[in-house]
Amino acid sequence: MSDLSSFPGTPAAVAQPAVSPEQFRACLSRWASGVTVVTASDHHGRPQGFTASSFSSVSQSPPLISVCLDRDANCRDTFEAASCFAVHVLRAGQQDLAAGFARKGADKFRGRRLAGAATGVPLLDDALVRLECRTTQRLPAGDHLILIGEVYHCVVGDGEPLVYFRSRFHRLRPPEAGP
Repeated sequence: MSDLSSFPGTPAAVAQPAVSPEQFRACLSRWASGVTVVTASDHHGRPQGFTASSFSSVSQSPPLISVCLDRDANCRDTFEAASCFAVHVLRAGQQDLAAGFARKGADKFRGRRLAGAATGVPLLDDALVRLECRTTQRLPAGDHLILIGEVYHCVVGDGEPLVYFRSRFHRLRPPEAGP
């Protein structure tokens, strides 16, 4: 067995990170991603939610997804305890919805049409995609909490996704025709 500690790039050769939070955010802002709103009900049955662009498929069998929640979020306690949650992939034109759910302390559900899942999870009715999930794991990671959910129901709509790139919302444009 070879000793990896002498190879460049191995953990022993890497010093403490010299990347500032600002540099890190600037780098990641160049990664285009979809935008989601994640919802659950607190222990009193009140709807809670947050905006997340850190959403990913984890596994196809079983169907697992992950989403990351800032540990300082007002709704953290709800998601630390919730047995189920829903992820709503937003469609182009829903930047006001995304911005509303990103605000701290706001009544995020005021004026929103909601449906309720059998589990009590509040469901937004106009998302491009909705994934209803059973919480399978919660993993602390730095200043965030990673939620892993097993998808037990999904709804797919028509349209284009809302995209977040360079700290702004965008729409997809078809590629220009080549020569």
